[in-house]
Amino acid sequence: MRRPGLRTRVTAVFAGGALVLTAAMALLSYEITSRTLLAERERTANRTTYSDAKFIVAPALQANQEPGEVLAQLKTGDTRRALIWRNGRWHAREPDTGLTAAVPDSLLRMALDNKPGIQRVRTEIGPALVFAIPLSPGVVFVEVHSLQELERTLGVMALVLGVVAGGTTCLGAGLGWYATRRALRPLASVADAAQGIAAGDLAARLDPAAEPELQRLTDSFNDMVDQLARRIERDRRFAADVSHELRSPLQTLSAAASVLARRADRLDQRTGTAARLVAEEVARFQQLVTDLLELARTDQPPDLTEVDVAELARQLCRARGFDDEIVKVSPGAPQVWQVDSRRFEQMLANLLDNAERHGGGPICVRIARRNGSHVLEVDDEGPGVLPEDRQTIFNPFVRGRPARARGDSDGTGLGLALVAQHVAAHGGRVTATDRPGGGARFRVEIPEVRVEVPEEVAS
Repeated sequence: MRRPGLRTRVTAVFAGGALVLTAAMALLSYEITSRTLLAERERTANRTTYSDAKFIVAPALQANQEPGEVLAQLKTGDTRRALIWRNGRWHAREPDTGLTAAVPDSLLRMALDNKPGIQRVRTEIGPALVFAIPLSPGVVFVEVHSLQELERTLGVMALVLGVVAGGTTCLGAGLGWYATRRALRPLASVADAAQGIAAGDLAARLDPAAEPELQRLTDSFNDMVDQLARRIERDRRFAADVSHELRSPLQTLSAAASVLARRADRLDQRTGTAARLVAEEVARFQQLVTDLLELARTDQPPDLTEVDVAELARQLCRARGFDDEIVKVSPGAPQVWQVDSRRFEQMLANLLDNAERHGGGPICVRIARRNGSHVLEVDDEGPGVLPEDRQTIFNPFVRGRPARARGDSDGTGLGLALVAQHVAAHGGRVTATDRPGGGARFRVEIPEVRVEVPEEVAS
């Protein structure tokens, strides 16, 4: 299971914290408010009940009025109902609609024992407060106060608090996302700069004034890149100097080796074989020096010109004895690209040579256009490239594991490295994948360059 990212975790923490805090505050507020309102409602109902019992009901009953007539004198409204227990039965102003059943027996018994009481009950019309006040032996005044209005008020308050809790949670999540984005912005800059450096842009640097809190990280990163650039430049200059110094003696060796190779038939067998081996190794050494010099010059910007890549591919195929029919142009793909002709030719030649050397020869050279980029694919039907080798084979002096297992000594190990460097100089990338049906596929992607034509020229 993939672990959530840092931004997701921080956002979740902010949202969870906001939810817990808001929920706790909402529950506390609801509890305090509900208790306060209920206590106030109970006090008000208590005063009203004792007032009705003391000033209306008790004097009227002492004057021997009928309980029904006494209750008719009360103005109870819609929020309370009055009852009188007398002579072992209930008396009400209106026909009993189940209200007497809501009076708890325990509360009535307590009032008959001359102890006033109050109890919260739930009736058919909702929650209510029941007051029982003893008036005389065997006579009890009962008043039922409805709590429906209070319940509706508390329901609205609970809804409001729930909405506030949800909104605060969303606000906390948004705040967490924003804070994480702000906090990770410097790391994104570091990642972009590192990605640019990995792609060959050694001029990429971090802005020291962008994040003063990360001054130490910025200075360390820029210093690291400066040292890396100096190291690469020093190694490149060393390779170029060594290669240049080796060319003159190599030319002399090559001339002498070619003379020996031409006269190998006149020599004895062992000497002739040795002469041919010397000529082959000198030629291989010369190719290595040439590749090293070319690799040392890859930091120079490309000289872009219009190149018919389809025709160039056909020429290179014919020069190597391949059928030029393997060159395919996808529908809608332009054949003329803005590239450095020398570098592009060497890049394509190295891909063809690699396919011939390790893949039994190219079977297709495809020219296409995809997502605003020119695409060149070279397919072969060899053993392919192992997944663990698909990045390292573009490093200098690195060959795939199948080639090493076969003990191949042909090639310098710089062909694909030159391909990668030439493609990077054009702002593109090269990848090695499996070809459907078996074999390897080398794909080159180069951003399309549009040449702006001045209006006076176009007219």
